[in-house]
Amino acid sequence: MSPTGAVITGWGSALPDHVVTNGDLEARLDTSDEWIVSRSGIHERRIGGTVSSLAIEAGGRALERAALAPDRVDLLVLATCTPDMAVPATSAAVHHALGLSGGAFDVNAACAGFVYALVAAHGAINAGAARRVLLIGADCVSRLTDPDDRATAVLFADGAGAVVLEANDEDGLLAVDLGVDGSAHDLLTCPHGGYMAMEGKEVFRRAVRTTVESATNALERAKLTPDDIAMFVPHQANLRIIEAVASRLGLPMERVAVVVDRMGNTSSASIPLALAEAADLGRLRPGDYVLTSGFGAGMAWASTVMRWTAEAPSVPVPPAAAKGAR
Repeated sequence: MSPTGAVITGWGSALPDHVVTNGDLEARLDTSDEWIVSRSGIHERRIGGTVSSLAIEAGGRALERAALAPDRVDLLVLATCTPDMAVPATSAAVHHALGLSGGAFDVNAACAGFVYALVAAHGAINAGAARRVLLIGADCVSRLTDPDDRATAVLFADGAGAVVLEANDEDGLLAVDLGVDGSAHDLLTCPHGGYMAMEGKEVFRRAVRTTVESATNALERAKLTPDDIAMFVPHQANLRIIEAVASRLGLPMERVAVVVDRMGNTSSASIPLALAEAADLGRLRPGDYVLTSGFGAGMAWASTVMRWTAEAPSVPVPPAAAKGAR
């Protein structure tokens, strides 16, 4: 069987209704709006829901945007590091609720998870195992966060983003870079039944360096330069990290998708949430080159270069953060 390409034909997002502002955190933690914003760029975040409920909402929106009936989906890939239960995979519940056909599985690569899942979904299409894949990144990271720890409680949040990948003669995925440095796996951890612990300064240092290296590798494999990139969609961990990475790559911030200021760090959901907002706002046009890059616990990283093919909405859609779950 000859290789088959794949392109994104639909997207969607979902956020909890409950907004937690920096002012809310000031009232109960030894912190301030100025301290939070200066270190992370975050002004507010969304808390609530479950991975399955948010994934179902985002996945349904993506199917709607792609004009694709659920029973025509051949595979569901769910990227999450906060599954509803240890067993079974949360994708099983999402698959059932949406009425999908074919198989389903979870992927856990933390904040790099969506990009890893994108590569897996594309591989399934390329191998002939599926022609239409629903790919969702969903996390409820607030469940792993100590509400009294000002180092993490101000950062992490909940949400979901989804895309539909469909087989196409023209391939939208041009290059991939994947990797992990397992020797640093203890820099960001969460034991069973416990809370997340993070060595913030070292994670920051590694995140900037590794994201730049991975993104550069992907660009070189695609035979492109940063000047060719219409939109950079990085993991939304921290605005300072995003700005540092963009600067080192030579990408102006007007070509970077940013939602961390309103959504916080949603781990596996952060890249698809930022991608969906950029698409909804008409910031992506057919033929645009899109660079994605995620970095997180493990310490794992993943970057892709894609060619965008979907038409922009005739009327820009308001950002998800402006109106809660969509």
